[in-house]
Amino acid sequence: PQVAIVGSRRPTPQARRLAQEMAMDLSRKGLVITSGMALGIDAAAHQGALGSYGSTIAVLGTGVDVVYPRSHGDLYQAIAMQGAIVSEFPLGTTPKPGHFPRRNRIISGLSVGVLVVEAALNSGSLISARLAAEQGREVFAVPGSVLNPLSRGCHKLIKEGAVLVESAEDILVELQSYLRAYVVSTSEPEPINSDLSGVQRVILEIMSAEAISVDLICQISGLSFDEVSVILTEMELEGFIESVPGGYIRVG
Repeated sequence: PQVAIVGSRRPTPQARRLAQEMAMDLSRKGLVITSGMALGIDAAAHQGALGSYGSTIAVLGTGVDVVYPRSHGDLYQAIAMQGAIVSEFPLGTTPKPGHFPRRNRIISGLSVGVLVVEAALNSGSLISARLAAEQGREVFAVPGSVLNPLSRGCHKLIKEGAVLVESAEDILVELQSYLRAYVVSTSEPEPINSDLSGVQRVILEIMSAEAISVDLICQISGLSFDEVSVILTEMELEGFIESVPGGYIRVG
């Protein structure tokens, strides 16, 4: 079962963080996170799913062999490794404005519900929400400040009947009858070693017994190469990870 997460291409930092955290939480419960690999909220949603080692699906407005935006090359590769790249357009199709509203019906159609994190009144995310309602899917929206223009689209959706959500748990509760057979236990995960700093814990959650490259850790965590390199060196010296051909693995 999939939940779509969509929103502004130029979100506030708080909305970007919230989208990533909600994607991580939903992914840990066994849900696949679906979005459009656009800048902003889409990218944050994919990164959140990748960061929890869950699956994520990107529905493109181009051919599956065309990366758009070009800056998302690393994200594209990470999604292809840990999920799926989907498009109805032929190979080689380049981005055109009309392709993106059209692909939104696939994002909503694949999902049991669509979460809009931040959207202006003229946002394409409202198209996804309308399509979701027409397809019989649940629509969820995160409220924001009345002074923030990027909250007005979400407030409009809530006035029209979308479920107001403040956390991933609100979505799980709303979908519980449908998801009961699919979603994994909601019990708290085993805590990671308390000697680790917050950033070290994030990186350790990304890693497993299979080698992962520094570049992919950077893409998933959102940290710079220099930051990740320093943290990995510290963690290796402390015995939490080990350097192997192809990158690093988690120890123990």
